[in-house]
Amino acid sequence: MDKLRGALDFCIRHQTVLGYSIVSLLTAASEYIFSSVVFKCPCNSGNMLYGSVFLLVPAFILLLLGYMVNVRTWRLLTGSCPPEKHCDCSSWGTCARYCQVLVTVTARALVAPLTWIAVALLRASFYECAASGNSLIKNLICKDQKDQEECQNLLFKIPCDEQLPTKISSKFLSLQAQSQLIGWFLIASIMTVALISTCVSRCCSPVSYLQLKFWKIYSKKEQELFEIKAKEHATKLAEINTHCFFEATDPAPFHTPSNEDWRKISFLYTFSSQKQYYSMIHKYVNTNRGNSARFQEEGQNPPVLGFVDETHAIESGF
Repeated sequence: MDKLRGALDFCIRHQTVLGYSIVSLLTAASEYIFSSVVFKCPCNSGNMLYGSVFLLVPAFILLLLGYMVNVRTWRLLTGSCPPEKHCDCSSWGTCARYCQVLVTVTARALVAPLTWIAVALLRASFYECAASGNSLIKNLICKDQKDQEECQNLLFKIPCDEQLPTKISSKFLSLQAQSQLIGWFLIASIMTVALISTCVSRCCSPVSYLQLKFWKIYSKKEQELFEIKAKEHATKLAEINTHCFFEATDPAPFHTPSNEDWRKISFLYTFSSQKQYYSMIHKYVNTNRGNSARFQEEGQNPPVLGFVDETHAIESGF
């Protein structure tokens, strides 16, 4: 039991890293299935289109899925353009925060598509097919050949015959080697950018390491209590309305947060060094139910504090 509890604690502490690892593994497995079972290079003039589609289109689909499953996307968009209002930014600060959120959402959405492209390049099947039909590759490899048309025809058939590259030219790296080199450079670049961006976001954190850890614990506990209270409140309201419907009676007074109250706690979180709040609910209850001028204070929303907006939506399934 102690080992199981330790394993669960480890998973909870490292849920972000484990989540990205699982996404990457599933993406790599999907790429292996596609390249082994589905992909069949035509070995003709359609190589470029066919190979490019298998290399890039699934990556684009995974990018769209990344946006769709990221909770901050919907927290950002939901209610941002109601019919009675215009879809515009009320201030430069609001636009800047929206752009900042979009940048972090995009960075997370890129995990799966970049994994697909990197794994596909290392396996080389898609690149080899696409490159064998590329005019630039053809000009580089076949420029010294006497019969360039025959050279191009042989180039088309490289994905279907492993012996052909040595017959065409020995001056250039094989298409498979080119693909693998590009794949490793892409992986190295991704890891470098990820490390640098993490270091920068942590250096720009407005709070210390232990306070940040406490903040994450608070966010998780607040959401757990919010879920319990929301279920109890919704259940009681449903019971009252159902009872009144069947019994043909008038409902007793029952307070439910107004649309404005829900809107206020659904705002994107902004950090202010003047008055520190750990969440929008925390800010709401300490600013006279959001009616104080302090509630409208503009602040910064460092990427390292993105978990404040995400916690509620992740647990709620939004």
